[in-house]
Amino acid sequence: MVTDAEAGSLHLLEVDFPEGVLRRTERLQTHLCYPRGVAVSWLTGAIAILEHPLAVGTGACSTTVKVFSASMQLIGQVDAFGLSLFFPSKITASAVTFDHQGNVIVADTSSQAVLCLGKPEEFPVLKPIITHGLSHPVALTFTKENSLLVLDSAAHSVKVYKVDWG
Repeated sequence: MVTDAEAGSLHLLEVDFPEGVLRRTERLQTHLCYPRGVAVSWLTGAIAILEHPLAVGTGACSTTVKVFSASMQLIGQVDAFGLSLFFPSKITASAVTFDHQGNVIVADTSSQAVLCLGKPEEFPVLKPIITHGLSHPVALTFTKENSLLVLDSAAHSVKVYKVDWG
């Protein structure tokens, strides 16, 4: 899956890496507002898209997380204003992923944190996962062993966290 920020679209690419061949492309979604990140849940097939539209007339960037089912039906959505009702500081999501339970996880560059937004059908259930030790988190993913990898661009490092949901 890749996003095209300029065209506002999401594409599925089928690539044969050993052969170096692009087998097929399919445009799955259009009319997105500057999509900057995408993640697919291995559990449900759900697709999370991180949008960064510019606020009209201000030049300020807002954040929206949209989650679609595997069949591309919108099942959950939350924007920066909706998140501000649950979290006292501004949230600027820079990356999105899913954990092994199907929760949507975002990296927040404004508060140097990683936040759980809950399952798409329960949006938003805001739970901080990592609140210290990050400078500028810009990418994240979970390993098969349920470790969370966070790319911290200010520290020029990948930080590894063991997530325990208790």
